[in-house]
Amino acid sequence: MNKQQLFENIKKKQSFLCVGLDTDIKKIPEHLLKEEDPIFAFNKAIIDATQDLCIAYKPNLAFYESMGVKGWIAFEKTVNYIKQNYPDQFIIADAKRGDIGNTSAMYARTFFEELDIDSVTVAPYMGEDSVTPFLTYKGKWVILLALTSNKGSHDFQLTMDVDGERLFEKVLRKSQQWANDENMMYVVGATQGRMFEDIRKVVPNHFLLVPGVGAQGGSLEEVCKYGMTKECGLIVNSSRGIIYVDKTENFAAASRKAAQEVQAQMAEQLKAIL
Repeated sequence: MNKQQLFENIKKKQSFLCVGLDTDIKKIPEHLLKEEDPIFAFNKAIIDATQDLCIAYKPNLAFYESMGVKGWIAFEKTVNYIKQNYPDQFIIADAKRGDIGNTSAMYARTFFEELDIDSVTVAPYMGEDSVTPFLTYKGKWVILLALTSNKGSHDFQLTMDVDGERLFEKVLRKSQQWANDENMMYVVGATQGRMFEDIRKVVPNHFLLVPGVGAQGGSLEEVCKYGMTKECGLIVNSSRGIIYVDKTENFAAASRKAAQEVQAQMAEQLKAIL
Protein backbone atom coordinates (compact mmCIF):
# COMPACT_ATOMS: atom_id res chain seq x y z
CA MET A 1 0.00 0.00 0.00
CA ASN A 2 1.48 3.32 -1.03
CA LYS A 3 1.05 6.70 0.61
CA GLN A 4 -1.71 7.89 -1.72
CA GLN A 5 -3.71 4.69 -1.22
CA LEU A 6 -3.42 5.12 2.53
CA PHE A 7 -4.69 8.69 2.32
CA GLU A 8 -7.57 7.66 0.03
CA ASN A 9 -8.64 5.08 2.60
CA ILE A 10 -8.48 7.71 5.34
CA LYS A 11 -10.75 9.97 3.29
CA LYS A 12 -13.16 7.16 2.46
CA LYS A 13 -13.55 6.00 6.06
CA GLN A 14 -13.20 9.43 7.64
CA SER A 15 -10.78 7.78 10.03
CA PHE A 16 -7.09 7.41 10.74
CA LEU A 17 -7.63 4.89 13.50
CA CYS A 18 -5.35 1.91 13.98
CA VAL A 19 -6.65 -0.83 16.26
CA GLY A 20 -3.83 -2.37 18.28
CA LEU A 21 -4.21 -6.12 18.63
CA ASP A 22 -2.30 -6.45 21.91
CA THR A 23 -4.07 -9.69 22.65
CA ASP A 24 -3.33 -11.14 26.08
CA ILE A 25 -4.90 -14.53 26.77
CA LYS A 26 -5.21 -13.52 30.43
CA LYS A 27 -7.40 -10.55 29.51
CA ILE A 28 -9.74 -11.88 26.84
CA PRO A 29 -13.31 -12.96 27.76
CA GLU A 30 -13.34 -16.30 29.55
CA HIS A 31 -15.84 -17.94 27.22
CA LEU A 32 -13.27 -17.73 24.40
CA LEU A 33 -10.90 -20.02 26.27
CA LYS A 34 -13.06 -22.91 25.09
CA GLU A 35 -12.11 -22.16 21.49
CA GLU A 36 -9.42 -24.14 19.71
CA ASP A 37 -7.47 -20.91 19.16
CA PRO A 38 -8.71 -18.32 21.70
CA ILE A 39 -6.36 -15.57 20.54
CA PHE A 40 -7.43 -15.83 16.93
CA ALA A 41 -11.10 -16.11 17.90
CA PHE A 42 -10.78 -12.88 19.89
CA ASN A 43 -8.90 -11.08 17.11
CA LYS A 44 -11.35 -12.19 14.44
CA ALA A 45 -14.31 -10.86 16.44
CA ILE A 46 -12.58 -7.53 17.07
CA ILE A 47 -11.58 -7.18 13.41
CA ASP A 48 -15.06 -8.00 12.11
CA ALA A 49 -16.57 -5.48 14.53
CA THR A 50 -14.21 -2.59 13.72
CA GLN A 51 -12.94 -3.01 10.16
CA ASP A 52 -15.15 -0.28 8.68
CA LEU A 53 -14.08 2.20 11.35
CA CYS A 54 -10.30 1.91 11.10
CA ILE A 55 -7.64 1.95 8.41
CA ALA A 56 -5.01 -0.24 10.10
CA TYR A 57 -4.39 -3.06 12.53
CA LYS A 58 -1.26 -3.36 14.63
CA PRO A 59 -0.60 -6.73 16.25
CA ASN A 60 2.14 -6.37 18.87
CA LEU A 61 4.48 -9.34 18.48
CA ALA A 62 5.29 -9.59 22.19
CA PHE A 63 1.77 -10.73 22.98
CA TYR A 64 2.02 -13.56 20.46
CA GLU A 65 5.62 -14.58 21.11
CA SER A 66 4.76 -14.96 24.80
CA MET A 67 2.71 -18.03 23.84
CA GLY A 68 5.40 -19.70 21.78
CA VAL A 69 4.39 -21.61 18.67
CA LYS A 70 0.66 -21.28 19.46
CA GLY A 71 1.03 -17.54 19.58
CA TRP A 72 2.85 -17.37 16.26
CA ILE A 73 0.16 -19.49 14.65
CA ALA A 74 -2.52 -17.13 15.99
CA PHE A 75 -0.52 -14.16 14.71
CA GLU A 76 -0.19 -15.62 11.21
CA LYS A 77 -3.86 -16.58 11.11
CA THR A 78 -4.78 -13.04 12.16
CA VAL A 79 -2.63 -11.47 9.44
CA ASN A 80 -3.99 -13.82 6.79
CA TYR A 81 -7.57 -13.21 7.90
CA ILE A 82 -7.17 -9.46 7.53
CA LYS A 83 -5.50 -9.76 4.12
CA GLN A 84 -8.09 -12.16 2.74
CA ASN A 85 -11.20 -10.44 4.10
CA TYR A 86 -10.29 -6.76 4.46
CA PRO A 87 -7.50 -6.07 1.94
CA ASP A 88 -7.84 -2.29 2.33
CA GLN A 89 -6.41 -2.51 5.85
CA PHE A 90 -2.81 -1.43 6.47
CA ILE A 91 -1.13 -4.06 8.63
CA ILE A 92 1.64 -3.07 11.03
CA ALA A 93 3.82 -5.69 12.66
CA ASP A 94 4.76 -3.99 15.91
CA ALA A 95 8.00 -5.90 16.38
CA LYS A 96 10.54 -3.14 17.11
CA ARG A 97 13.28 -5.10 15.42
CA GLY A 98 16.78 -3.76 14.84
CA ASP A 99 20.12 -5.56 14.60
CA ILE A 100 23.21 -5.76 12.40
CA GLY A 101 22.72 -6.19 8.66
CA ASN A 102 22.47 -9.97 8.26
CA THR A 103 20.09 -10.30 11.18
CA SER A 104 17.96 -7.36 10.05
CA ALA A 105 17.78 -8.94 6.61
CA MET A 106 16.30 -12.07 8.19
CA TYR A 107 13.79 -10.03 10.17
CA ALA A 108 12.83 -8.23 6.97
CA ARG A 109 12.43 -11.54 5.16
CA THR A 110 10.15 -12.78 7.95
CA PHE A 111 7.73 -9.87 7.80
CA PHE A 112 7.91 -8.82 4.16
CA GLU A 113 8.41 -12.13 2.33
CA GLU A 114 7.07 -14.89 4.55
CA LEU A 115 4.16 -12.93 6.07
CA ASP A 116 3.80 -10.23 3.37
CA ILE A 117 2.90 -7.55 5.92
CA ASP A 118 2.73 -3.88 4.92
CA SER A 119 5.05 -2.49 7.58
CA VAL A 120 7.18 -3.22 10.60
CA THR A 121 8.37 -1.07 13.49
CA VAL A 122 12.17 -0.83 13.70
CA ALA A 123 14.51 0.47 16.40
CA PRO A 124 17.18 2.81 14.93
CA TYR A 125 19.77 2.66 17.72
CA MET A 126 22.26 0.52 15.75
CA GLY A 127 22.20 2.89 12.78
CA GLU A 128 21.88 2.72 9.02
CA ASP A 129 22.93 -0.87 8.36
CA SER A 130 20.35 -2.12 10.85
CA VAL A 131 17.54 -0.31 9.02
CA THR A 132 18.34 -0.42 5.32
CA PRO A 133 17.71 -4.20 4.88
CA PHE A 134 14.04 -3.46 5.57
CA LEU A 135 14.03 -0.75 2.90
CA THR A 136 14.89 -3.04 0.00
CA TYR A 137 11.31 -4.26 -0.31
CA LYS A 138 9.22 -2.30 -2.79
CA GLY A 139 5.84 -1.27 -1.46
CA LYS A 140 6.75 -2.00 2.16
CA TRP A 141 7.17 0.48 5.00
CA VAL A 142 9.63 0.92 7.83
CA ILE A 143 8.16 2.64 10.89
CA LEU A 144 11.14 3.97 12.82
CA LEU A 145 10.99 4.65 16.54
CA ALA A 146 11.54 8.38 17.06
CA LEU A 147 9.88 9.80 20.17
CA THR A 148 7.92 7.31 22.20
CA SER A 149 5.12 7.75 24.73
CA ASN A 150 6.68 6.02 27.73
CA LYS A 151 8.20 7.80 30.73
CA GLY A 152 11.65 6.39 29.94
CA SER A 153 11.72 8.19 26.59
CA HIS A 154 13.33 11.08 28.47
CA ASP A 155 16.33 8.93 29.39
CA PHE A 156 17.82 9.02 25.88
CA GLN A 157 15.50 10.44 23.24
CA LEU A 158 15.48 13.98 24.64
CA THR A 159 19.20 14.23 25.41
CA MET A 160 21.04 16.98 23.52
CA ASP A 161 24.40 17.03 21.80
CA VAL A 162 26.80 19.99 21.99
CA ASP A 163 24.89 21.72 19.18
CA GLY A 164 21.58 21.46 21.02
CA GLU A 165 20.16 18.78 18.75
CA ARG A 166 18.10 16.21 20.61
CA LEU A 167 18.59 12.52 19.89
CA PHE A 168 15.12 12.03 18.41
CA GLU A 169 15.77 14.97 16.05
CA LYS A 170 19.04 13.37 14.97
CA VAL A 171 17.16 10.14 14.23
CA LEU A 172 14.61 12.03 12.14
CA ARG A 173 17.24 13.97 10.17
CA LYS A 174 19.71 11.16 9.62
CA SER A 175 17.12 8.58 8.60
CA GLN A 176 15.90 10.79 5.76
CA GLN A 177 19.18 9.96 4.03
CA TRP A 178 18.05 6.31 3.94
CA ALA A 179 14.45 6.65 2.77
CA ASN A 180 11.64 9.11 2.07
CA ASP A 181 8.03 9.67 3.02
CA GLU A 182 6.89 7.00 0.55
CA ASN A 183 8.42 4.13 2.52
CA MET A 184 9.27 5.40 6.00
CA MET A 185 7.10 6.53 8.90
CA TYR A 186 7.95 7.40 12.49
CA VAL A 187 6.58 6.37 15.86
CA VAL A 188 5.72 9.42 17.96
CA GLY A 189 3.84 8.98 21.21
CA ALA A 190 0.61 10.90 21.70
CA THR A 191 1.73 11.94 25.18
CA GLN A 192 4.41 14.18 23.65
CA GLY A 193 1.85 16.92 22.95
CA ARG A 194 3.37 20.07 21.49
CA MET A 195 6.56 18.22 20.64
CA PHE A 196 4.74 17.34 17.42
CA GLU A 197 5.48 20.91 16.33
CA ASP A 198 9.21 20.26 16.58
CA ILE A 199 8.85 16.93 14.80
CA ARG A 200 6.96 18.49 11.91
CA LYS A 201 9.77 21.00 11.44
CA VAL A 202 12.06 18.08 10.58
CA VAL A 203 9.62 15.68 8.88
CA PRO A 204 6.78 17.83 7.53
CA ASN A 205 5.31 15.23 5.19
CA HIS A 206 5.94 11.82 6.74
CA PHE A 207 3.20 9.72 8.26
CA LEU A 208 3.47 9.30 12.02
CA LEU A 209 2.27 6.23 13.90
CA VAL A 210 0.91 7.62 17.15
CA PRO A 211 0.33 5.31 20.12
CA GLY A 212 -0.71 6.56 23.52
CA VAL A 213 -4.19 8.00 22.87
CA GLY A 214 -6.75 6.76 25.35
CA ALA A 215 -5.43 4.46 28.07
CA GLN A 216 -2.02 6.19 28.14
CA GLY A 217 -3.56 9.64 28.40
CA GLY A 218 -2.62 11.21 25.07
CA SER A 219 -4.93 13.85 23.58
CA LEU A 220 -6.25 13.24 20.06
CA GLU A 221 -7.07 16.94 19.69
CA GLU A 222 -3.53 17.96 20.61
CA VAL A 223 -1.99 15.37 18.31
CA CYS A 224 -4.09 16.66 15.41
CA LYS A 225 -3.48 20.31 16.19
CA TYR A 226 0.28 19.99 16.07
CA GLY A 227 0.81 16.88 13.95
CA MET A 228 -1.78 16.72 11.15
CA THR A 229 -0.72 17.50 7.58
CA LYS A 230 -2.69 18.21 4.40
CA GLU A 231 -2.62 14.44 3.76
CA CYS A 232 -3.54 13.71 7.38
CA GLY A 233 -0.08 12.27 8.09
CA LEU A 234 -1.30 10.43 11.19
CA ILE A 235 -2.14 6.85 12.06
CA VAL A 236 -3.40 6.96 15.63
CA ASN A 237 -3.37 3.67 17.49
CA SER A 238 -5.69 2.60 20.27
CA SER A 239 -5.32 -0.81 21.86
CA ARG A 240 -6.67 -1.25 25.38
CA GLY A 241 -9.19 1.53 24.93
CA ILE A 242 -10.94 -0.51 22.24
CA ILE A 243 -10.22 -4.21 22.59
CA TYR A 244 -10.63 -4.55 26.38
CA VAL A 245 -13.64 -2.39 27.14
CA ASP A 246 -15.82 -5.43 27.89
CA LYS A 247 -15.14 -9.00 29.01
CA THR A 248 -18.60 -10.48 28.45
CA GLU A 249 -19.94 -12.27 25.39
CA ASN A 250 -20.83 -8.81 24.06
CA PHE A 251 -17.19 -7.73 23.93
CA ALA A 252 -17.11 -7.25 20.15
CA ALA A 253 -20.13 -4.94 20.15
CA ALA A 254 -18.59 -2.94 23.00
CA SER A 255 -15.32 -2.66 21.09
CA ARG A 256 -17.21 -1.45 18.04
CA LYS A 257 -18.91 1.25 20.10
CA ALA A 258 -15.55 2.40 21.48
CA ALA A 259 -14.10 2.48 17.96
CA GLN A 260 -17.11 4.45 16.72
CA GLU A 261 -16.52 7.10 19.35
CA VAL A 262 -12.88 7.50 18.30
CA GLN A 263 -13.77 7.50 14.59
CA ALA A 264 -16.35 10.23 15.15
CA GLN A 265 -13.71 12.40 16.81
CA MET A 266 -11.33 11.73 13.92
CA ALA A 267 -13.95 12.63 11.32
CA GLU A 268 -14.36 15.96 13.06
CA GLN A 269 -10.60 16.58 13.02
CA LEU A 270 -10.38 15.66 9.32
CA LYS A 271 -12.78 18.45 8.38
CA ALA A 272 -9.85 20.84 8.62
CA ILE A 273 -8.11 19.23 5.63
CA LEU A 274 -10.80 17.53 3.55
